[in-house]
Amino acid sequence: MPASASHRPKVAVVLGAGPGLGMSVAHRFGREAYTVVLVSRSDTRHAVYVASLAAAGVEAASYVADVRDAKQLGSVLDTVVERYGRIDLVYYGPGALDLDGSRPRSITETDSAGVQEAMSWMYPAVNVVGRVLPGMVERGTGAFVFAGGLSAVVPMPTLGALAVSSAALRNYALTLNAALADTGVYAGNLVIGGLVERGDIHQLVTSNPEQFGDVGDRTLNPDEIADGAWELVTRRDRAEDTFSVFG
Repeated sequence: MPASASHRPKVAVVLGAGPGLGMSVAHRFGREAYTVVLVSRSDTRHAVYVASLAAAGVEAASYVADVRDAKQLGSVLDTVVERYGRIDLVYYGPGALDLDGSRPRSITETDSAGVQEAMSWMYPAVNVVGRVLPGMVERGTGAFVFAGGLSAVVPMPTLGALAVSSAALRNYALTLNAALADTGVYAGNLVIGGLVERGDIHQLVTSNPEQFGDVGDRTLNPDEIADGAWELVTRRDRAEDTFSVFG
């Protein structure tokens, strides 16, 4: 017999589930008795991810969706609600950089097409909120956590269009935070400056020192960032937290 709504475990949806920060967030909220739903563009590593969560005593499920496909992503979110009855947390952290080894074009070389492409990773955040927020507001509880780069607050010309989309995502998160005051629903933002250990980009960079140089110990521990996400959601005393190797 299904549990009543008031006794169902909270559900955390991790959009952009990868081996670095995505899985650290999954484990962090899983430790707090959340059921974790992993969503990424490919299911290649889902079985390993779900098994690692199960080994830690966390109930987990996985789905395939490209956040840029509004219909596909919407269908997955609807399926999660149908299966679990609710979504209590959404972590939005899909990677906006394709792992082909190419560097972004500098801001001085960026054209409008490049900005539109970079923004295609930001627009889905709005779609996700539009899909999930009404249920949260109705229940008077819930949270969103968005993850973006340091270029949102520090000029980094070499990141070009990615800096533009990162700034847009941050502004959206902070504006949403202000709009949701007194609703019981929270929105927060993580500003991340540096390579996140165990992540795909970290693996790419560290395996190609001749192309990217030696990063040394200038990396970020994803478990510490995940702790920051948990503190934002539980304390709700600020809209964002910053993790940076640049001081």
